[in-house]
Amino acid sequence: ETPADLETIEQAGAYTGLYFVLMGYLSPLDGIGPDELAISRLLLILDENPVTEVILATNLTVEGQATADYLADQFASREIVISRLARGVPAGGE
Repeated sequence: ETPADLETIEQAGAYTGLYFVLMGYLSPLDGIGPDELAISRLLLILDENPVTEVILATNLTVEGQATADYLADQFASREIVISRLARGVPAGGE
């Protein structure tokens, strides 16, 4: 959602693809909708480039989940695999 989140992913060195940072999350009560996050720009990029998978890396907040759900709905008409980052405690990791 932010450049700091991107930096964390970059430091892990496990991902070599392209990024699109939303710079926030959907929050209608705060007046933040799809236009404020440039979601239309993201959809244009997906339409103009051979993208086969989108990995959603939103925060585990209500707003982050709502943003991920909204994006997944927007991607539904495209032939794109939608993935989410793993979260939670792994089995046997407690």
